[in-house]
Amino acid sequence: MILYEVLLEVEPGLAAEVEEHMRRIHIPAILATGCFQRIRFLQAAAGRFRTSYETRSQGELDRYLRDHAPELRSTFSALFPAGVALSREVWVEREAWDQVLS
Repeated sequence: MILYEVLLEVEPGLAAEVEEHMRRIHIPAILATGCFQRIRFLQAAAGRFRTSYETRSQGELDRYLRDHAPELRSTFSALFPAGVALSREVWVEREAWDQVLS
C-alpha cells in the first residue's frame, strides 16, 4: 500500500472555507478519479489538516499525478491563492499489524 499525504497549514480566517471545500468538492473529485481506494481527511489543530490518499500501487499514484493532479491543484490554487501552505509526501507501507479481537 502507498499513502500520498498532503499537509495543509491554513491561516485562521480561511480554515472553515478550506475545510468545506476539501470535504465537499476537492476530496470527492480526487476519489472519483479511481486512483485511490480510501481517502482520510484529518485535523490536528485549528487550520492544520492532513489528507491521506491510499492506493495499491505506484502506477495508480503516477496516473493520478500525471492525469489529474495538475488540474485539481490549479483549481485549488485559484480559489486559495494565498493563506494555505502545502507539503506533500509519499509513504510506502513496509508492514502492518492488526489486533485480532476475540
